[in-house]
Amino acid sequence: MGEAVGPHVLVIPYPAQGHMLPLLDLVHLLSSRARLAVTIAVTTKNRHLLDPLLSRSPTVVPLVLPFPDYPALPPGVENAKGLPLAFFRPLTHALAGLQDPLLRWAHSTPHPPTAIISDFFLGWTSDLAAQLGIPRLVFSPSGALVVAVLHVLWRRMPERSDPDDPDCPISFPEIPNSPALPRHQLSFLYRTHIVGEPLSEFIKEGFLKNIASWGFVVNTFADLERVYLDHHRNDLGHPRVWAVGPLAPPDGPAERGGGASAAVGEIMTWLDGCPEGSVLLVAFGSQQVLAPPQAAALAEGLERSGARFIWCATEATVVPKEFEGRVAGRGLVVRGWAPQVAILGHRAVAAFLTHCGWNSVLEAVTAGVAMLTWPMGADQFWNARLVVEEAGVGVALCDDADAVPNADELARVVAESLGESGKGMRERAKELSRRALDAVKGGGSSYKDLEGLVAELSKIRVK
Repeated sequence: MGEAVGPHVLVIPYPAQGHMLPLLDLVHLLSSRARLAVTIAVTTKNRHLLDPLLSRSPTVVPLVLPFPDYPALPPGVENAKGLPLAFFRPLTHALAGLQDPLLRWAHSTPHPPTAIISDFFLGWTSDLAAQLGIPRLVFSPSGALVVAVLHVLWRRMPERSDPDDPDCPISFPEIPNSPALPRHQLSFLYRTHIVGEPLSEFIKEGFLKNIASWGFVVNTFADLERVYLDHHRNDLGHPRVWAVGPLAPPDGPAERGGGASAAVGEIMTWLDGCPEGSVLLVAFGSQQVLAPPQAAALAEGLERSGARFIWCATEATVVPKEFEGRVAGRGLVVRGWAPQVAILGHRAVAAFLTHCGWNSVLEAVTAGVAMLTWPMGADQFWNARLVVEEAGVGVALCDDADAVPNADELARVVAESLGESGKGMRERAKELSRRALDAVKGGGSSYKDLEGLVAELSKIRVK
């Protein structure tokens, strides 16, 4: 191949919004701040998701590949958006069909990649890296606590001490603070694992390959998860764990994960008319739809609370009839996508009722907004625990995807979070925001970790 010509990072995202957004923000930093050559591989129907990145990072090169043929998936599916949970494992398995096309590309391109950064659901990329003789770094869109839990789950395969008790907690004494959760709140991929079943074993092998990878890049920051980052370095036996978060769009509040909407101006104007620190934002991410009884209880609780609020409801959420009329003036219901980052950053917003997706948690932390937690799946139960029990910037509201909250209790928690008794929590949220913003500034922990990551990537030479 001749003399090496500097680092070239091949980035492979997992096609789900919560995974892609922070990885694309990292790609922007590697390309625009660090001036690294970056190629990002996507399948045909995910190409448009790169448009915001490519407009601000024009030197990033997209590599567009056909989605692998995979009969177990519905025709045309290339992304997790709106995908029923039953298809999640097949989607993850199907993507491994990109290994050979990526290998052929790497062997034929004039400037072959010198490293791979890929999502933690793409463990097979470790095999690709080994075939190319280059290091693979795992990108975690989740926090360091969740990565620690995943490592224990797939290494040790822990089970309930009492198999007949569905709520019997599974504990993780290897991890700092010895966290524990009931089995039904653990990863769906883990709960559906069947020993010896090929798809299950593929998923397990992928996570074990992550543990053996050359390095980890995590969307978190030291002041939030220092104890878990230190645990990783000790557990993995090397220092190549970089906390580079909170990853966010480079220009402050942006249309993250959506397009400009006619409602944006109306929302911000409505917020401008509210007193500082008086509004609750209610939003449950791009994947979660409340069942009608849940939506009815939420509406009743919001109405009884007397609080100002913005409720971002998915198109499929059934908002009770006449609710909007009864709360007109102090409550706003937004259907479809809403500019969550911009809303959280508005001076009027003081609290956030959230499903605790990690991107939402970090957006709230960055904005200095306290959280009311209602985790529903994936890593959200662990994130809620971190927010409430460790960071002290949230209060638990519900802890189950199927729970129907008590309207009176919900009204009380909402009112308290915005009132005098929630003042300490709101002040802690503002202090954590200062630490998050300091982390990504020059000289901050995440800024330095990004520099350290770039320095290591720049040392790699592939002849």
